[in-house]
Amino acid sequence: MSMADPVDIIEHAASTGQWRHYDGSALPASLAAALEVFAEQGYHGTTIRQVAGRAGLSVPGLYHHYPSKQALLAGIVDASMDELLSRSFAAEREAGDEPLARYDAVIESLLRFHMHRRNQAFVTSSELRSLEPEARARHIDQRDRQQRQVDTIVVDGANAGVFAAEYPLDAARAAVTMCVAVASWYRPGGAMSVDELVPRYAELARRLVGYRPS
Repeated sequence: MSMADPVDIIEHAASTGQWRHYDGSALPASLAAALEVFAEQGYHGTTIRQVAGRAGLSVPGLYHHYPSKQALLAGIVDASMDELLSRSFAAEREAGDEPLARYDAVIESLLRFHMHRRNQAFVTSSELRSLEPEARARHIDQRDRQQRQVDTIVVDGANAGVFAAEYPLDAARAAVTMCVAVASWYRPGGAMSVDELVPRYAELARRLVGYRPS
């Protein structure tokens, strides 16, 4: 199955305001195959031969694109975080200047990503320990950038009197953690759809930061 270039998907989401929409996988075929097997068996329980078979390639053919199993994992993590950040910042830009609108948009973006890209989110989080130092440091930097985005919005809201959380940075971290955790339990076809869950969890996120209607 052919996959769209993740860069094209990300640029489209950022440039046309389509950050809410997910049309299939944004991963190349080899990474999509590796993601499926890593999600099923774990990184250390997966062989290159299994990934190649899932991708419909020979082992040499897979090595032509990704020279090692570690390169596959790093590729998944990098692509996932690039897409997550692109969608988050596109959502914030589209929301305007008001802290509440920015917060709602970014929380919605995080929730949608962790449901629509739940396998990517799960593997990215659970296999952090399996990344080699350079790739791990790159991932942590990207993860911290995401957290700083939400931190800034919540502090802006607290300074404006819109959010009443006694500890704004702790509240911001709790909100992000809640969004990330959705990937561990959400399943397509469950009792509630993405569009039903987003407003419920967005309301919970507002409560975490002590939103006070004027």
